[in-house]
Amino acid sequence: MSKDMKMIPELRFPEFENEVEWDLKEFSKFIKLDRGSSPRPIQDYLTQDESGVNWIKIGDTKNAVNSVLYQVEEKITLKGAEKSRKVEKGELILANSMSFGKTYQLAIEGCIYDGWFVLRKYENNFNKPFLLQLLNSDFMQNQYKKLSAGGIVQNISSDIVYNSKLYHTTLPEQQKIASCLSSLDEVIAAHSQKLELLKDHKKGLMQNLFPQPSELGFDRLKDDRIEKGNKKILQSSNPKNHNSDNVPKYRFKEFENDGEWVEKKLGEILEFKNGINAAREQYGKGIKFINVLDILNNEFIIYENIIGSVDIDESTLQKNSVTFGDILFQRSSETQEEVGTANVYLDKDNTATFGGFVIRGKKIGDYEPAFLNALLKTREIRNSISSKAGGSTRFNVGQETLASTTILLPTIQEQQKIASCLSSLDALIAAQAEKIEQLQLHKKGLMQGLFPRMSEL
Repeated sequence: MSKDMKMIPELRFPEFENEVEWDLKEFSKFIKLDRGSSPRPIQDYLTQDESGVNWIKIGDTKNAVNSVLYQVEEKITLKGAEKSRKVEKGELILANSMSFGKTYQLAIEGCIYDGWFVLRKYENNFNKPFLLQLLNSDFMQNQYKKLSAGGIVQNISSDIVYNSKLYHTTLPEQQKIASCLSSLDEVIAAHSQKLELLKDHKKGLMQNLFPQPSELGFDRLKDDRIEKGNKKILQSSNPKNHNSDNVPKYRFKEFENDGEWVEKKLGEILEFKNGINAAREQYGKGIKFINVLDILNNEFIIYENIIGSVDIDESTLQKNSVTFGDILFQRSSETQEEVGTANVYLDKDNTATFGGFVIRGKKIGDYEPAFLNALLKTREIRNSISSKAGGSTRFNVGQETLASTTILLPTIQEQQKIASCLSSLDALIAAQAEKIEQLQLHKKGLMQGLFPRMSEL
C-alpha cells in the first residue's frame, strides 16, 4: 500500500516519522457531549449585577481571539444559573446552531444555553490545543455540513457530532502539531490586531479631519489613543480654529488660513436617479450592474469588482450610466443603520449601470470624488441621512432626502489633500488585510499537510 493510501500525514516531524499510522474513529469513541440549558423566559433571569454569572451566547464569539472566548455581554442571576449548564474556565464548547460546528475554548467561567455543547472526558485521548485545531479544521466543518444536509434548520444534533470522525495520533505528536499551529495563530492574531488599530486610527483621523457641526448633536470622538495617533500624522496641524462648527479640529498647515468650509446641499453637486429593474432573463450577462452588495463591500467601486451584470440596450444605458465620480446610495435596507450608505465609482475607463435598490448621484458639481466618498461615510453624515429614513420593517430613503442633506466642503485643493491622506491609510489597511489572508491560506495548507487526507472522509 502506498503512503498516500495510509493514514499518515504528508508532513511529519522527524521524531515521529517511524510512528504508527493515525486512527480515524467516530467522535463518540473519544469525547462526551453535554448540552447547555436555558432558564425560561430568559428575560426574567438577566441581570446587570456584578454578582451575576456570565451568560455565554454564540453572539459573544465575535470578540473571540484564536478561538478563545474572553468576555460576554450579559449575565444571569444565580437562580438562573441553577437552571442552566455551568462551564469552567479552560473547557471547550461547540456551537450547535447559527455558526454551527465551531469550537471555542473558554477563558472565563459561566453558563451556556442549549445552543452549545460542552466537550468532556477527552483528556486521555487528546491534547486540548490539538483538539481545538482539529475541530475547527475544514475536515471537520465539511463533515458537519454533509451530515446535516437536508435539514430545515441550520443546526447540528449530538447524533451528527457523535457520528463525525476524528483523526487521532499519539499525545506527543498532537502536542507538537498544536504548538506549530498555535505559533502561527499568534502571528495571525498580532497582524489582525495591527489591522484593527489601523482601522481605529482611520476612524479617529476622519473624526478630526472633517468638521462636526454641534447642531447635529454629535460630540467629537473621545479616544486618547486615536488623538495621540492623529497628532503624530498631522504634526503641522493647528487646531486654533476648531471651535468653529465649520472648521475641522486638525488641518494641514497650508490650509490653516483658508477659512471655514462652505455649506452645500447634496442636490447642488449631484443629480439623483433611481436604478433600473430589469427582467430576470436579462441578468447574468452584458454590462456590469452595481447593486447594494457592491456599495457595502468595497471602499470604492471599480468595474472589475462589480458582482453582477445585466443585458440592456444602448438607450437604457445612456439614461442609467455610472461614470467616474458618480456616487451610489443604498436606497432600501432591512436596517436603518445601512440605509443611505454611499460609495463612489472610481473607474475612468468603463461605464456601468445600477439596480433598483440603488440611487445614483450623477456628478454635476465640483468636488473631489474620493473626498466626497469619505465625507459621506462619516458618522455625522451617515446619521443625518439614516435618521430621515422611512419605514418600519424595511427602511427607505428617497432622492429628496439625499438632495436636501447638508454637507460642508473645503476648497478642491484641501479636498484632494485629505483624500490623498486617507487613501494612503487605505492602502496600508488593504496591504495588512492581504497579509492576514496569505497567512490564513498558509495555515490552511499547513494543516492539510500535517493531518492525513484532510479533504477526505
